[in-house]
Amino acid sequence: MSSNAFRFPDVEFTPELKALQQEVRDFLAAEKASGGFVPVADGWGFGVDLEFSRKLGQKGWLGMTWPKQYGGHERSSMERYVVTEELLAAGAPVSAHWVADRQSGPMILKNGTEEQKKTILPRIAAGECHFAIGMSEPGSGSDLASLRTTATKVDGGYKINGTKIWSSGAHFCHYMIATVRTGGTRDEKNRHEGLSQFLIDLSIPGIEIRGIKNMAGDEHFNETHFTDAFVPDDCLLGEEGDGWHQVTSELGLERSGPERFLSSAIVLTEAARKIGNEPDDREALMLGQSVARLKSLRRMSLGVSGLLQEGGSPTVEAALVKDIGTRYESTLLNDIRQVRPTEPLGQSTDDFARTMAEGLLRVPSSTIRGGTNEVLRGIVARQLGLR
Repeated sequence: MSSNAFRFPDVEFTPELKALQQEVRDFLAAEKASGGFVPVADGWGFGVDLEFSRKLGQKGWLGMTWPKQYGGHERSSMERYVVTEELLAAGAPVSAHWVADRQSGPMILKNGTEEQKKTILPRIAAGECHFAIGMSEPGSGSDLASLRTTATKVDGGYKINGTKIWSSGAHFCHYMIATVRTGGTRDEKNRHEGLSQFLIDLSIPGIEIRGIKNMAGDEHFNETHFTDAFVPDDCLLGEEGDGWHQVTSELGLERSGPERFLSSAIVLTEAARKIGNEPDDREALMLGQSVARLKSLRRMSLGVSGLLQEGGSPTVEAALVKDIGTRYESTLLNDIRQVRPTEPLGQSTDDFARTMAEGLLRVPSSTIRGGTNEVLRGIVARQLGLR
């Protein structure tokens, strides 16, 4: 095992980063005060507000690190982290653009053609183009390499057949980056071969999107069915057959952000407001421990962002933060309820009761989204030489 198995470099906010942080806080305070949004738990997963996404685009807070020639702003990964962290902590409704800004745009920037970059990236940066993820399939669980959806070569393009599931936001999204099988087989030896990614316009014929209502009553997830859906050759993203390498890179982007431990931050904020300035011993202990754990996770997450800014690929570090972060969120909600019992009501006018209800209903799925914690521990174990 390497003595440097995990790398979490120290990152300090410069005066410029602190100024940006305050700018975002002022913007969010003004938006909330004017009724621009109501804070929600897990706002990056369930808080859809198309107009709010456009406002962020107008502020220059989407596509922040991308080249200006593609609608970006050529700012640093740390600047993007500052904006992202503040949006999450405030419970802002950022779900509409989240996937496009976090992973789809960077995937197009890395693997796309010049035409794909020029056509799509400026629209994402403006908050006007949204993406769904096309990875999971029925019956495959976390075994991504066992996918069955196929792309068969035909004259001028490919025909897509199969089903993707848990396609968050597909019912309002414009595109999906779908990982499909263009060759190879599903047996143990060859299943990572013959996978490719396609940039699919979700409005084309042959695509049916069916909503899935979860136990919270949210219709955020979808099944996306492809029946001889024709996509032209220029919809191939990257190289044919390089899909496994590309999708694992995409998963690294999906796991690297602070959303993996800040989904319930708004619940902690509302609990602290409810408790006030004179907590009893149990309340003070809960708040102190929760904030200490949160600060430790934030320190690790900042390290991941620092590695990204250096041009690194912190796959293992991101997996570790997601595993610890999602478990922290589940523990946090239980700890709050122990010292501050409340009837969690989703339609309550009391922000604490409402956000607690949202957190209890939504956060449990966070240990599955972006790879189950068991899969992530396998990634960490390999880094430690235990597998």
